[in-house]
Amino acid sequence: MPKSHKLIYAFYVVIWIFLAINPKYPEDWLLENVLVFILFPTILWLDKKYSFSLTSVILLLVFSIFHSIGAHYTYAEMPHFDALTEFFGFERNHFDRLVHFLSGLLLFKPILEIITAHVGRNRVALVFTFSMIVTIATVYEILEWFAVITFHSDLGVAFLGTQGDVWDAQQDTFVAIVGALINVAIFYKSYKTVK
Repeated sequence: MPKSHKLIYAFYVVIWIFLAINPKYPEDWLLENVLVFILFPTILWLDKKYSFSLTSVILLLVFSIFHSIGAHYTYAEMPHFDALTEFFGFERNHFDRLVHFLSGLLLFKPILEIITAHVGRNRVALVFTFSMIVTIATVYEILEWFAVITFHSDLGVAFLGTQGDVWDAQQDTFVAIVGALINVAIFYKSYKTVK
């Protein structure tokens, strides 16, 4: 693994530790970080196996920082988004929706690099990567629902962060798909058609 990657991962650990100090709702923070505890070692292993590009590691860093900020404040109550909420007259804080969009936008390239290693640099890789983003977005919404019915109701509602929006799961999945489609448009010409 290149030194630059190690420095980026170390930087994330420092940010994560900083945001782990005095989170707004400690139980929700712990629940939000279960995925970090599982995925961070997995990403390190995947980087060793597939040698992510520096761009992919930076994209992972940016997404992870946004997730850690959401875990610190909760996605529904991220105070630094309140000004935008008031400015645009939104009925809810859309920080969670931004992070779902970023999941499709920023996680696409690292996943594409893994899939390209198996199927080659062609448009099939784009289709598989897009499908993975849709699957991840959908499965995450199912996990959120499962957390609500499994854990204490207040904790589950804080984790879910619907803010009274009955279409929250569908809209979160949709914005992740939009983020992924932006990548499909970006990479489409540079990936050849399979003959």
